[in-house]
Amino acid sequence: MKQNYDNLMQEQIAKTPKGTKLLLHSCCAPCSSACLERLSEHFSVTVLYYNPNIDEEAEYQKRKEEQIRLLKETGWADFLDCDHDAAAFFEATKGMENEPERGSRCYVCYRLRLEKTAEIAVKNGFAWFGTTLTLSPYKNAEWLNEIGVKVGGRYALNYLFSDFKKKGGYLRSIELSKEYGLYRQDFCGCKFSKR
Repeated sequence: MKQNYDNLMQEQIAKTPKGTKLLLHSCCAPCSSACLERLSEHFSVTVLYYNPNIDEEAEYQKRKEEQIRLLKETGWADFLDCDHDAAAFFEATKGMENEPERGSRCYVCYRLRLEKTAEIAVKNGFAWFGTTLTLSPYKNAEWLNEIGVKVGGRYALNYLFSDFKKKGGYLRSIELSKEYGLYRQDFCGCKFSKR
């Protein structure tokens, strides 16, 4: 039976003291918008911008600047940056260049980003971590939650289940993107998704 990760997240939130610190990996401002609108009511959120899959420096900087601008305008979360490390993505996905979009290369990319998020969460004293990636209808929420639980177990962290596209989350992100004038890219970030 398929899990309802949104219901699981609501159960976790109900048992978690308000203001608990959450490190939330974010792929971009538009995807983070609807997630943060929901989560900021319950958690003290810090957004981690770690996206080595974005190979073009100009694209990376544009997305990062939009993420920072959204957080400044809304106050929904603090911001934590990582260095742009495109080499990490290419190393992790070596030999998968011709895999189809939404295939094994994406799984490895999800794992790379959640692994780094957990590592930084531990280093900075967070007990919880999660990702905005489940907002996209193009991302596999089942894979993301499976990876999150495994990684969380290895780092002794609580992984926040999610399927942010539920309850109109993706549509809300489009509304918020219009409201804040956010740059919405038309590809995930890696050169393989762009082609």
